Amino acid sequence: MFRTGALPRTLLTSLLLLPLAACATSDGERQEDKAGAAADGFPYTVTNCGVRTTFTQAPQRAVTLNQHTTEILLALGLQDRMAGTAYLDDEISPKYRTAYDSVKVLAKEYPSKETLLGANPDFVYGGYASAFEKGEGRDRTGFQKSGINTRLNIESCAEGPIGVDELRTEITQVSRIFGVPERGKKLVAREQKGLDAVAARLKDIEPVSVFVYDSGDSSAFTAGGQGLGNDIISRVGGRNVFADVDKSFADVSWERVIARKPDVAVIYDYGGTSVAAKKKRLLDDPALKDVPAIKNRRFAVLPLSSAVLGVRAADAVDGLAAQLHPGAK
Repeated sequence: MFRTGALPRTLLTSLLLLPLAACATSDGERQEDKAGAAADGFPYTVTNCGVRTTFTQAPQRAVTLNQHTTEILLALGLQDRMAGTAYLDDEISPKYRTAYDSVKVLAKEYPSKETLLGANPDFVYGGYASAFEKGEGRDRTGFQKSGINTRLNIESCAEGPIGVDELRTEITQVSRIFGVPERGKKLVAREQKGLDAVAARLKDIEPVSVFVYDSGDSSAFTAGGQGLGNDIISRVGGRNVFADVDKSFADVSWERVIARKPDVAVIYDYGGTSVAAKKKRLLDDPALKDVPAIKNRRFAVLPLSSAVLGVRAADAVDGLAAQLHPGAK
């Protein structure tokens, strides 16, 4: 699983998940469903992670690399425009399972350049910077020279903290690229409704301190203060004990974990190491026995795909809030 890379930062100061305009008429929705060349809204020019692209029509053969980008397209009902997908972190959301099963899986992890090009894509959408690894022949410049447009999820290139507020930017731009802006508005509104419901439920909750355990043995790989995971924790009545770390993810020493005395350990669920194995690693470490989260066996679980910038934000906040504050209604 790759989530590394130097991340330039920009602080998005506007509140991005504001109530949106009413949905289009049925005629407008039918217009959106047409192939891109005939739809309104083109040409559409957007600068994404330093790459400026002009779309003259909507992509018809998209390939998604990484689960959260895959689920964004599926949530927008674009499975019929997908020529392939690759690299799940965990189980695909049940909401999108049927749609996902209709899309060809190119590889378990990242496909080779040859396999990817064999799908004849006109658009490649990556979730992490590693999706466009130059050494593997998947760099964005190379794709652009070959006439293939690209997009990188903005969590991998933003300056400043990323939170669920940035969902409006990601979803709005992607839905514009595919000529379905009204679907994007509906999706953002759905996420906002879920977030508002949790906020109302937790308005009088006393925050608890949280340590995120992603992985690691000699050190702990955890959530810093720059990624979506940190924002989710703050929205569920939690305080990330490593919010002062200026990265989305980072290695920290166990001594620092001990010193910060978290009340709860949130375990990221993904890959080949089970949640049970991660709990055992924490419980079996004698150095951690007096850490409140470990001593009191206060654990919560969050799928990794829910902790990155995708369409699970509202569900992630709802689910994690229920684990941290089971009595809140």
